[in-house]
Amino acid sequence: MEDLNKKFDHLYKVISKEEFLNTESFGEETPFFITTYNARQEVEVRKFISALKKKLDSEGIEVLEINLFDISCEVLNENGRLQRMFEVEKDLDFQEFLEAIQSALHISDVLRPKIEDLINKRKYSRVYFLTGIGLVHPFLFLHNVLSNLEHTIQHSPLVTFFPGDYNEHTLRLFGLLRDRNYYRAIKI
Repeated sequence: MEDLNKKFDHLYKVISKEEFLNTESFGEETPFFITTYNARQEVEVRKFISALKKKLDSEGIEVLEINLFDISCEVLNENGRLQRMFEVEKDLDFQEFLEAIQSALHISDVLRPKIEDLINKRKYSRVYFLTGIGLVHPFLFLHNVLSNLEHTIQHSPLVTFFPGDYNEHTLRLFGLLRDRNYYRAIKI
Protein backbone atom coordinates (compact mmCIF):
# COMPACT_ATOMS: atom_id res chain seq x y z
CA MET A 1 0.00 0.00 0.00
CA GLU A 2 1.11 3.51 -0.77
CA ASP A 3 2.33 5.83 1.98
CA LEU A 4 -0.47 8.42 2.02
CA ASN A 5 1.43 10.83 4.29
CA LYS A 6 4.19 11.04 1.70
CA LYS A 7 1.74 11.27 -1.21
CA PHE A 8 -0.31 14.09 0.32
CA ASP A 9 2.79 16.00 1.45
CA HIS A 10 3.89 15.89 -2.19
CA LEU A 11 0.44 17.02 -3.37
CA TYR A 12 0.51 19.94 -0.95
CA LYS A 13 3.93 21.02 -2.19
CA VAL A 14 2.82 20.88 -5.84
CA ILE A 15 -0.64 22.43 -5.42
CA SER A 16 0.45 25.27 -3.13
CA LYS A 17 2.99 26.61 -5.64
CA GLU A 18 1.97 29.78 -7.45
CA GLU A 19 3.19 28.31 -10.75
CA PHE A 20 0.67 25.48 -10.35
CA LEU A 21 -2.20 27.77 -9.38
CA ASN A 22 -1.45 30.20 -12.21
CA THR A 23 -3.10 28.47 -15.18
CA GLU A 24 -1.40 30.84 -17.61
CA SER A 25 1.74 28.78 -17.19
CA PHE A 26 0.01 25.88 -18.98
CA GLY A 27 -0.51 27.85 -22.19
CA GLU A 28 -3.27 26.36 -24.30
CA GLU A 29 -3.43 23.14 -22.28
CA THR A 30 -6.41 22.48 -20.03
CA PRO A 31 -5.03 22.43 -16.47
CA PHE A 32 -6.18 18.89 -15.59
CA PHE A 33 -4.18 16.68 -13.25
CA ILE A 34 -4.70 13.16 -11.95
CA THR A 35 -3.36 11.61 -8.80
CA THR A 36 -3.97 7.91 -8.32
CA TYR A 37 -4.38 5.79 -5.24
CA ASN A 38 -5.18 2.21 -4.29
CA ALA A 39 -8.95 1.78 -4.02
CA ARG A 40 -8.43 -0.21 -0.81
CA GLN A 41 -7.31 3.07 0.77
CA GLU A 42 -10.52 4.93 -0.14
CA VAL A 43 -11.59 5.73 3.43
CA GLU A 44 -8.13 6.98 4.40
CA VAL A 45 -7.81 8.98 1.16
CA ARG A 46 -11.06 10.82 1.94
CA LYS A 47 -9.59 11.90 5.28
CA PHE A 48 -6.36 13.01 3.63
CA ILE A 49 -8.29 15.01 1.00
CA SER A 50 -10.22 16.78 3.75
CA ALA A 51 -6.99 17.58 5.62
CA LEU A 52 -5.33 18.80 2.41
CA LYS A 53 -8.26 21.11 1.70
CA LYS A 54 -8.04 22.57 5.21
CA LYS A 55 -4.27 23.05 4.95
CA LEU A 56 -4.57 24.80 1.58
CA ASP A 57 -7.44 26.94 2.85
CA SER A 58 -5.33 28.03 5.83
CA GLU A 59 -2.77 29.23 3.26
CA GLY A 60 -5.45 31.28 1.48
CA ILE A 61 -5.88 28.75 -1.34
CA GLU A 62 -9.59 28.11 -1.70
CA VAL A 63 -10.46 24.59 -2.87
CA LEU A 64 -13.79 23.57 -4.40
CA GLU A 65 -14.41 19.84 -4.12
CA ILE A 66 -16.56 18.45 -6.91
CA ASN A 67 -17.74 15.08 -5.60
CA LEU A 68 -19.36 13.17 -8.47
CA PHE A 69 -21.18 10.81 -6.12
CA ASP A 70 -22.72 13.64 -4.08
CA ILE A 71 -23.75 15.54 -7.22
CA SER A 72 -25.25 12.37 -8.74
CA CYS A 73 -27.26 11.70 -5.58
CA GLU A 74 -28.45 15.31 -5.54
CA VAL A 75 -29.58 15.06 -9.17
CA LEU A 76 -31.35 11.75 -8.57
CA ASN A 77 -33.02 13.08 -5.42
CA GLU A 78 -34.51 16.02 -7.34
CA ASN A 79 -38.13 15.50 -8.31
CA GLY A 80 -38.22 12.01 -6.77
CA ARG A 81 -36.04 10.42 -9.47
CA LEU A 82 -34.08 8.35 -6.96
CA GLN A 83 -37.23 6.74 -5.61
CA ARG A 84 -38.39 6.03 -9.18
CA MET A 85 -35.02 4.41 -9.91
CA PHE A 86 -35.48 2.08 -6.93
CA GLU A 87 -38.96 1.20 -8.18
CA VAL A 88 -37.94 0.45 -11.78
CA GLU A 89 -34.76 -1.39 -10.82
CA LYS A 90 -36.63 -4.60 -9.99
CA ASP A 91 -38.33 -4.62 -13.42
CA LEU A 92 -35.24 -3.96 -15.54
CA ASP A 93 -32.20 -6.05 -16.34
CA PHE A 94 -28.85 -4.55 -15.42
CA GLN A 95 -28.16 -3.03 -18.86
CA GLU A 96 -31.59 -1.35 -18.97
CA PHE A 97 -31.17 -0.04 -15.44
CA LEU A 98 -27.67 1.22 -16.25
CA GLU A 99 -29.02 3.07 -19.30
CA ALA A 100 -31.83 4.60 -17.20
CA ILE A 101 -29.37 5.98 -14.63
CA GLN A 102 -26.96 7.16 -17.33
CA SER A 103 -29.84 8.99 -18.97
CA ALA A 104 -30.84 10.63 -15.68
CA LEU A 105 -27.20 11.63 -15.08
CA HIS A 106 -26.41 12.64 -18.65
CA ILE A 107 -23.09 14.45 -18.36
CA SER A 108 -23.54 17.27 -20.87
CA ASP A 109 -27.23 17.93 -20.19
CA VAL A 110 -27.44 17.33 -16.43
CA LEU A 111 -24.14 17.00 -14.57
CA ARG A 112 -22.04 19.60 -16.38
CA PRO A 113 -24.63 22.36 -15.71
CA LYS A 114 -24.70 21.31 -12.02
CA ILE A 115 -20.91 21.48 -11.87
CA GLU A 116 -20.90 24.85 -13.67
CA ASP A 117 -23.41 26.13 -11.11
CA LEU A 118 -21.14 24.98 -8.26
CA ILE A 119 -18.17 26.71 -9.86
CA ASN A 120 -20.09 29.93 -10.47
CA LYS A 121 -21.17 30.05 -6.83
CA ARG A 122 -17.53 29.70 -5.73
CA LYS A 123 -15.86 31.98 -8.28
CA TYR A 124 -12.75 32.51 -6.19
CA SER A 125 -11.62 28.89 -5.92
CA ARG A 126 -7.96 28.58 -6.82
CA VAL A 127 -8.10 24.82 -7.40
CA TYR A 128 -10.78 22.17 -7.93
CA PHE A 129 -10.71 18.63 -6.54
CA LEU A 130 -12.69 16.00 -8.46
CA THR A 131 -13.61 13.11 -6.15
CA GLY A 132 -16.17 10.30 -5.82
CA ILE A 133 -15.11 8.64 -9.07
CA GLY A 134 -15.09 5.03 -7.91
CA LEU A 135 -18.52 5.45 -6.32
CA VAL A 136 -20.23 6.42 -9.59
CA HIS A 137 -18.88 3.53 -11.66
CA PRO A 138 -20.35 2.16 -13.98
CA PHE A 139 -22.86 5.00 -14.33
CA LEU A 140 -20.22 7.61 -15.15
CA PHE A 141 -16.79 7.27 -16.70
CA LEU A 142 -13.98 9.66 -15.88
CA HIS A 143 -12.84 10.19 -19.47
CA ASN A 144 -16.35 11.38 -20.36
CA VAL A 145 -16.57 13.69 -17.34
CA LEU A 146 -13.17 15.25 -18.05
CA SER A 147 -13.92 15.70 -21.75
CA ASN A 148 -17.13 17.53 -20.86
CA LEU A 149 -15.40 19.78 -18.33
CA GLU A 150 -12.64 21.00 -20.65
CA HIS A 151 -14.51 24.19 -21.56
CA THR A 152 -15.98 24.64 -18.07
CA ILE A 153 -12.77 24.49 -16.06
CA GLN A 154 -10.12 26.76 -17.52
CA HIS A 155 -9.22 29.34 -14.89
CA SER A 156 -8.14 27.05 -12.05
CA PRO A 157 -6.39 23.67 -12.08
CA LEU A 158 -8.48 20.52 -11.58
CA VAL A 159 -6.93 17.71 -9.52
CA THR A 160 -8.69 14.38 -9.99
CA PHE A 161 -8.38 11.76 -7.25
CA PHE A 162 -8.57 8.48 -9.15
CA PRO A 163 -8.85 5.07 -7.45
CA GLY A 164 -6.76 3.10 -9.90
CA ASP A 165 -3.92 3.54 -12.36
CA TYR A 166 -3.11 6.19 -14.94
CA ASN A 167 -0.04 6.09 -17.16
CA GLU A 168 -0.85 9.37 -18.98
CA HIS A 169 -2.46 7.30 -21.75
CA THR A 170 -4.89 4.86 -20.16
CA LEU A 171 -7.13 5.00 -17.10
CA ARG A 172 -7.69 1.73 -15.20
CA LEU A 173 -10.32 2.09 -12.48
CA PHE A 174 -9.45 0.05 -9.37
CA GLY A 175 -6.35 -1.04 -11.30
CA LEU A 176 -8.59 -3.51 -13.19
CA LEU A 177 -11.23 -1.88 -15.37
CA ARG A 178 -9.95 -0.09 -18.41
CA ASP A 179 -11.61 3.24 -19.06
CA ARG A 180 -11.03 5.05 -22.32
CA ASN A 181 -7.81 6.81 -23.08
CA TYR A 182 -7.42 10.29 -21.67
CA TYR A 183 -4.23 12.00 -22.79
CA ARG A 184 -4.82 15.54 -21.58
CA ALA A 185 -4.37 15.08 -17.85
CA ILE A 186 -0.96 15.29 -16.22
CA LYS A 187 -0.18 12.75 -13.53
CA ILE A 188 1.01 14.15 -10.20
